[in-house]
Amino acid sequence: MRPVWRVADVRAAEAGLLGTLPPGTLMQRAAAGLARRCALILADRGGVYGSRVLVLAGSGDNGGDALLAGAHLARRGVAVSALLLTPGRAHAEGLAALRAAGGRVVDRPPAVLDLVLDGIVGIGGTGGLRETAEQLAASLAGCCGRDGLRATVVAVDVPSGVTVDTGHVPLTAAGRPNAVRADVTVAFGALKAALVVGPAAPLAGEVELVDIGLGPWLRGTPALRVTEWSDIVRWWPKLGPASEKYTRGVVGVATGSATYPGAAVLSVGGALAGPTGMVRYAGGARDEVLREHPSVIATGRVADAGRVQAWVCGSGLGTGEDAAAELRAVLAAPVPAVLDADALTLLVDGSLGENLRKRDAPTVVTPHDREFTRLCGEEPGADRVGATLRLAAWMDAVVLLKGDRTVIGTPDGRAYVNPTGTPVLASGGTGDVLAGLLGSLLAGGLPAERAAAAAAYLHGLAGREAARSGPVIAPDVAAALRPVIARLG
Repeated sequence: MRPVWRVADVRAAEAGLLGTLPPGTLMQRAAAGLARRCALILADRGGVYGSRVLVLAGSGDNGGDALLAGAHLARRGVAVSALLLTPGRAHAEGLAALRAAGGRVVDRPPAVLDLVLDGIVGIGGTGGLRETAEQLAASLAGCCGRDGLRATVVAVDVPSGVTVDTGHVPLTAAGRPNAVRADVTVAFGALKAALVVGPAAPLAGEVELVDIGLGPWLRGTPALRVTEWSDIVRWWPKLGPASEKYTRGVVGVATGSATYPGAAVLSVGGALAGPTGMVRYAGGARDEVLREHPSVIATGRVADAGRVQAWVCGSGLGTGEDAAAELRAVLAAPVPAVLDADALTLLVDGSLGENLRKRDAPTVVTPHDREFTRLCGEEPGADRVGATLRLAAWMDAVVLLKGDRTVIGTPDGRAYVNPTGTPVLASGGTGDVLAGLLGSLLAGGLPAERAAAAAAYLHGLAGREAARSGPVIAPDVAAALRPVIARLG
């Protein structure tokens, strides 16, 4: 897992490292890495020599990084212009280096641009772009290069205007993100939350992390961690010569009803794609489930289902007394449980709170934003990681807050973010598939937070895979899970 650090931790690491280096060394390292990535982009667009680059330089160190990177590019034959947002406060050494390399200062963007370097605001910025910077960023949207394509925007460390520690993005009066939208972000030394979570993450584009030597100086606990493919491969339950359906784990699925049989079919489909050896279904959609999935053992009630290693409960279950009785039976079982959809609605009034508090086995809840709001009485807000962790501590459960960048929080304060999310998953029933897969991973023996992180990661990949064939509906995601999981080996 890749660690993500708070601004305060990065600042402390920079201070420690700076004490061991000659003056200016750290900024030169950052600028060299930034210039290298820009040169690669320009090479792909037709060549470095003769290309046109605009540096948007604010008054801080990010402006200095951008100006020094511009100097590197100018020495390679790039026509580099710098537009200074606060001319009297521009980074002196960076500006001098740019001019010495042949770059020039301008008061408006050139007509032709291949690449724009966003060095307006760094990790110390808050509250979105100021008016001039906002207007300037908006005006660059139509700038094109020699090839007739839109100029590539490269952000320095983070896109200007985002809230770095939360990933929040303020909106303009017109309702648009008040931040730079980058194609590439070159981050220095450490990932920051705005690059991986919240509305800011899509604005960062492709993120490249440049090593400037901060690693040994980053101390304490990361703000969160980003799940990677190698983590899923390492965690995935392995089969051996002695494996059989019971040793692989049995997952129970208490979802769906006569009114909502599709929820049962989809959640069972997600569970069957996972690593367990058997699925037991308990609910009012037995006929539909068996028609679609004949390998499932189906009964009418949780009490009649037999032994399982984990339960999935909620999708399409309903919210009447019969549904509440099934949820109580799941909560009473001494095995991990996934609570989704209607199960969360049944928890809102607090009448089942005692059943939840008595559980010794792990519980995972999977709300989307509206369900989160009903559970908490308030929206997740600007800090989605903080909101997830507060709910996890309050419920003593692992919380999987669904979204484009799904956040997973544990009761003891650890947080993870999923990088594979895609808007195509914003479709009815896809969450049912996710819950089923998550339950299968729990039954297969994964700890709750790993099961949640792995399920979100693979579910996102399945959504992307399904989108290759056109508009996505939930059965497409369930079907796509199998080839995605097959790649785990």
